[in-house]
Amino acid sequence: MPTIVFASPKGGAGKSTSAVILATELAAAGAEITIIDADPNKPVARWSRLPGKPQSLRVIDDVTEKTIIRVIDSEAERAAFVVVDLEGTASRMVPYAMSRADLVLIPTRGSVLDAVEAVAAIREVKQQEEAFRLHIPAAVIFTNTSAAIRPRTLSAIEAEFAENGVHVLKTRLHEREAYRALFSFGGTLEALDPANVRNIPAAIENAQAFAREVVGLLRRNRGEVNA
Repeated sequence: MPTIVFASPKGGAGKSTSAVILATELAAAGAEITIIDADPNKPVARWSRLPGKPQSLRVIDDVTEKTIIRVIDSEAERAAFVVVDLEGTASRMVPYAMSRADLVLIPTRGSVLDAVEAVAAIREVKQQEEAFRLHIPAAVIFTNTSAAIRPRTLSAIEAEFAENGVHVLKTRLHEREAYRALFSFGGTLEALDPANVRNIPAAIENAQAFAREVVGLLRRNRGEVNA
């Protein structure tokens, strides 16, 4: 089943947050999900030890460069979706995971410096396409954006990506207290307590739009392959 890899050479781009948001929303829709936490800091594994992790969501955090391909392949046979959270720095796990990806998602903030790092991640995908002789779909997801303001800088970066043939998700993961709260309280957005966290419904709506777009992109990519 589909493997979605989150990759970025820059720490703080929102990889782990995006991975957990996507995985929990897919689990809420009834799918069996595996998250492979390949980040040495183990943020997803720490989240999974808090209360409220969906029963249909499994987290594996003991992968190595030698085992990651085998683990991805095994989980892809069992789960409806495999989500891989890679570390922010270069390692052999990055190309190995990308070689198994049905989609590489590259989170980036809406700044020029972050966009440069996103381009580096896209370049890495292209290198793995050549090395493994595979087509590896990739897309950029903007994170920590404002729901109310669309800066000119962000629009300019999106336009430059489009001119260079880089797919950018229409959905942007906005700056939300609820997303940070997941790593404090555990569980899912739907289970957060409104007494502790503000504007949960807006965060859920944003997260669901993200999950729908990712699933739609996977389906379109698969159709292109099968066509």
